[in-house]
Amino acid sequence: MQKLMLSSCIGLLALAACQPKVQILAPDKPTEIILNVKIDQEVRVRLDKEVEDLISGNPDLF
Repeated sequence: MQKLMLSSCIGLLALAACQPKVQILAPDKPTEIILNVKIDQEVRVRLDKEVEDLISGNPDLF
């Protein structure tokens, strides 16, 4: 019985010694994100008929 106890204790110690160690460390340099983005935007404005007439009637309004 003692041999079984001794061998199981040795086995448990061996298993505990083999566990990997996990470390989480912050990086030394900041994270750099390079974005090459091309933005094309098309804007459409719809004018009411009254506003269009007002602008065409008074061309020097703007």
